[in-house]
Amino acid sequence: MAPAKHRYLLMRSSSDNLYVDKSGRHDVEKTVVEVPFWETERAAWMKVFVSPMNILLIFVPLGLIAPAMEWNSAIVFGCNFVAIVPLASILGAATEAMAAHTGQMVGGLLNATFGNAVEMIMCVQAVRAGLIQVVQGNLLGSVLSNLLLVLGMAILGAGYYHSESKFNSQGAAANMTCQVVASISICLPTMFRSIQGSTDAEILLLSRICSLFLCLVYFMFLVFQLYTHSELFSDEGGEEEHHGAMSLTGSTVLLAGSTLVVAACSEGLVDSIEDVSENFGLPKAFIGVILLPIVGNAAEHATAVTSAMKGMMDLSLGVAVGSSTQIALFVVPCAVLWGWIFDSPMTLSFRNFDTACQMVTVFLVSQVLSHGNTNWLHGVMLMTTYILIAAITWFIPE
Repeated sequence: MAPAKHRYLLMRSSSDNLYVDKSGRHDVEKTVVEVPFWETERAAWMKVFVSPMNILLIFVPLGLIAPAMEWNSAIVFGCNFVAIVPLASILGAATEAMAAHTGQMVGGLLNATFGNAVEMIMCVQAVRAGLIQVVQGNLLGSVLSNLLLVLGMAILGAGYYHSESKFNSQGAAANMTCQVVASISICLPTMFRSIQGSTDAEILLLSRICSLFLCLVYFMFLVFQLYTHSELFSDEGGEEEHHGAMSLTGSTVLLAGSTLVVAACSEGLVDSIEDVSENFGLPKAFIGVILLPIVGNAAEHATAVTSAMKGMMDLSLGVAVGSSTQIALFVVPCAVLWGWIFDSPMTLSFRNFDTACQMVTVFLVSQVLSHGNTNWLHGVMLMTTYILIAAITWFIPE
């Protein structure tokens, strides 16, 4: 007697021709039901915007109208500060959705360009306003925040559920080697500044040369990460969330729209920094190194910590350490090159304290990640180092 046929209903989007039968049975009679394109598109957009964090989007219109209404600088700063938090999450989702429709290399370049788009946009606005110290502080703070605060919280969170967390040490080592190269590129102009007879023009030229080579190194790192040694960066223990159901047109519109809104909010935020610093006694160094990086990386912070707590340590490292590598090798040199375009003296010559903090941070994180496993004590050490740097930054004179 022939086995009975079982009817199995498959839903397929009209925007593609793919469906997956996950039943694992061979005696299934398949019936394909076409789902309208707009239905899958609506679901993809809902997935992006239905988030508790997006309640903060109410601050976006307030932040946009505050400068035009000439509100108090503290209100302008606060509204735009909070508004950028959900916008950064939406911008990241749009980048992932658009990258899903491209090839591996193009997707990697998209993530490199827009993965830290908030930091890049804020740097452009600050360079345009001539706030070089804020730009340098924001870039340094983003690296420190990812390597010390985010990674420390992720390791500590993982330690609450697992006595020891294992990860791919080779991929982490490749990222940290890039961090060492970036630290050297900042250390050299800073040391050159102390040489007797060195001029600002020479430091600026040296910084631009180093920036061009850093961009080249980052492109080579992308080839290494995406093609020749991609197995070193695979996310073991879990799958990363994707927004690939969104169409290419939809993701492009979302990416362009969110970028424009982030640019507008960043302009209001940057333009109010001077008044907030003077009126409320907030050091510019503290704003740049501590406050601004928290805004741009809030969504990534949450992703890294929750992934680590679920046991997906490779994914958590990819978010925290990978993001800091993007900033050090790509965003920092781009900021110098933007200064070249805007005729602004943006250099790689940071303050001695900033340079020392970066070198010490890279050394400490390299030691923590060198063995391929971590425990909660490592997280405590990283977070303590970040708190010490934040405390000292508050007392650094202008």
